[in-house]
Parts: sequence; C-alpha cells; structure tokens
Amino acid sequence: MHTQTFSGWGMQRLVRCRVEKPSSAADAQQIVHGSDPGPFIPRGLGRAYGDAAYVEGGIVLEQTRADCMHAFDPMTGVLRCEGGVTLRTIIDTFLPRGWFLPTTPGTKFVTVGGAIAADIHGKNHHRVGSFGEFVEEFRLLTASAEIIRCSREENANLFYATLGGMGLTGIILDAAFRLVPVETAWLQVDYRKTRNLDHTLATFEAGDKSHEHSVAWVDCLASGDSLGRGIVMQGNHAVRAQVPPAAQATPFALPKKRPSSVPFVPPFSVLNRFSVRAFNELFYWKHGDGTKTVDIDTFFYPLDAVANWNRLYGRSGFIQYQAFFPTSTSRDGLRELLARIAESGAASFLAVLKSCGKADGGLLSYLEPGHTLALDFPYNPRSTPQLCEDLDRILLRYGGRLYLAKDSMASADTIRAMYRRLPEFLEIKREVDPGGRFASSLARRLGLTSEE
Repeated sequence: MHTQTFSGWGMQRLVRCRVEKPSSAADAQQIVHGSDPGPFIPRGLGRAYGDAAYVEGGIVLEQTRADCMHAFDPMTGVLRCEGGVTLRTIIDTFLPRGWFLPTTPGTKFVTVGGAIAADIHGKNHHRVGSFGEFVEEFRLLTASAEIIRCSREENANLFYATLGGMGLTGIILDAAFRLVPVETAWLQVDYRKTRNLDHTLATFEAGDKSHEHSVAWVDCLASGDSLGRGIVMQGNHAVRAQVPPAAQATPFALPKKRPSSVPFVPPFSVLNRFSVRAFNELFYWKHGDGTKTVDIDTFFYPLDAVANWNRLYGRSGFIQYQAFFPTSTSRDGLRELLARIAESGAASFLAVLKSCGKADGGLLSYLEPGHTLALDFPYNPRSTPQLCEDLDRILLRYGGRLYLAKDSMASADTIRAMYRRLPEFLEIKREVDPGGRFASSLARRLGLTSEE
C-alpha cells in the first residue's frame, strides 16, 4: 500500500488517499477481508468529474490491473471480462471484428466497472437506454468479502442497487454484457443549424426516430431570441457503401490522427467568457445543414484526441453540471436554466444536449424520457457555488435531477429530493454493508453511505 494524491477529472480539489491495486478477485478479497476497516472505494481511470472515485482518509482500490477478457460469444455478442477492462481496449479488440459498444460516453477512458457503477449513457439513450440495459450479470465483492453473482433474476435487488450505485455496494469483479454488430467504423451524420431552443427541440423530435445517435452542441452564451441555438447532429452507423472511397478496402480501420496534449496546467483558465464566446461564434457560423460521413473517433470521442484537456481550465479546475429534465417540463426548464447561465456570463466550453429514453431500473440511474444538458464551468470560488445553487433550484422546480458521476457541488438535501428511489438504495446498502465500509467523498457529502 502507498499514499497518492487524487482529484476528480475537474481537478477542483486534491486529496491524499491510501491506494491498493488488486490484480485479481483473490487480491481484492484479501484486502477487503483484512484488518484495515477502510473505508474503501473502487476506482477505474478517474473520469468521474467530482469526488466519486476517492475517499478522504480511506483506501482507493484501483481496478486497472484487473483487465482480462474471458470470453466472447459471436452468436449473441456477449462479452465476459473483468471490471478493469477499458472501453478503449474493447473497441480496439472488437471493432476490427465488426462489433462496437452498445452505448458509449464521450470518452473511451472508462472501465467496465465504472460504466456499470455510473450506468453510463451516450448519444443513443433515446433509442436504447443506458449501459445497464445491456448488462447480463456481474460478480460483486461486498464488504463482508463475499462474492455475489447479480443479475435481473439472481440477487436482483443488489443488481439494481449496483447499477448506477457509484461503487458503494462493492467491487464489480467481472461482468457479462452485450456488444452490437456494425458494418464499418463510420457514421453518416446529418447536421442541422438551429435558431433557438424551440428550433433545437423540434429538430430533435423530427429526427430522433430515424437516427440511432442524436446530440446537439448548444451555445450557452446566446440569449434573447437566440437562446438555445446550436448544431444538432444525428447519425446512424454507416454501411460499407457509405464510407469514403479511401476506406472502402478497410472499413473498420480508423483514420490516423496526430496526437496532441496539454503539457502543463496554466495558472488561469484559458477557457473564459471571451475565448468561449469567440469559439461559439466561429463554431456556429462554420456549420451549415448537410450530411457527412465521419469516423467513430470524430463523432463519439473528439476530446480523447487531446490528452489532459482538463488542464485548459487552469489551477482552479472546473465543474461539470449535467442537468436532466423530464419530457413534460424540459422545454420550460431548459429555457430557464439557459437564461440563468447566459445572465451569469459563465463560460461553458462544452454544452451538450441529448434526448433521453426509458429508465433501466437502476435505483440511482439518472435518465428517463426527457432531455439532458451537460455543461463545463471554470471553477470560481466567488461565483460558481451560487450559480450551481441557482441551477439546482431550477432543476427541483421542474422535477429534474443531477448526474452523480459529474456532480461536485450538490447538497444531500438536493439529491434526496431529486432521487425518489434513494431510500430503497440506502436500505439495500445497509443490508449489504452495515458498517459503511464502501464509501466515497461524494457519498459522505450526499448522504449515500451507511457509515455510523
């Protein structure tokens, strides 16, 4: 065991924790069953934005050494692998064979265990739901060092508590989940420039049924008649005849791109209201209506091309605020939320709007029919906390909620009001972990732990 400094991807706070790196189920079992009371929290590649993947005064269990793939069934697409396997490894291994992830977040640098714990979602939630929809089963190492097999039929209560449970029920040792077949490593994407929020939502509604993937970039600094303007991008996986001529012979090969990196953390955020406003104007006017064929990396993972891009926010770091509104209130809720952001002048370089479909049963799963808007704000201790409080009040007024994998600012009362199945989760958490041995700094902040 050694000590290491951790932060969330938002780099907002640094915390010293003890670290263990189990390489097998037996290793993890021995650590949890040992004399150290913890608390423990599993950690993958650390892409949670806030304090979900570390615990101050406790032990971080890094899972990246548990990275073996066990079996794949080409008839069903079911992959069995350890929890530390990354989405990048899965893509590199199976895309050349004609298989892809059923849904994916905006980065490949996520482990399978993290994908289940955060119940990740992508640009196709309106069609297929979250990652949990494709999980067949997993084995969970609990606080008593017992290994429990969980599925919709076996230990279902623990299955649904772990799905979206942010690692608080135990360690996901391995899992079986379904990949989906694709014909190429490309997508055919329709781009539509929108004038305002009403136009953006109408464009979603018109195209969502015919497109597997649907997302919009939104100019969150626009106001007045342009409030909510953006670029809607809706696409389907391309068949071989649709890929560029140069890729016809190798339709699963991704184009080579020059890697880039942010080499150091500047003393201040280079993403401020002036630079973001200039970028937004350029990005908006650069795009017009039309259809393009783009590779999977360009469509799903544009920021992965820039290593350590989070450093652009400077030493104070940043927060990501991801808001969900149900269908019945999303138009009014998004309008009020965007108006408050535009009024504040807070510069969100990333403002991503997506349509959402059915919930998947996870007790702390995030999405159901409606819309979700993800925003990045440079952290300013004088203004960011107040802005987030104001946005939280808007969310509560319109029946919305925050995504736990992104949160770093909310209060326990706010989350309790947003997640109506939280009492069910806490009851199962107390049953499987009565001493609160699995906890994170996020769990302590939001009252998601059974610690006495």
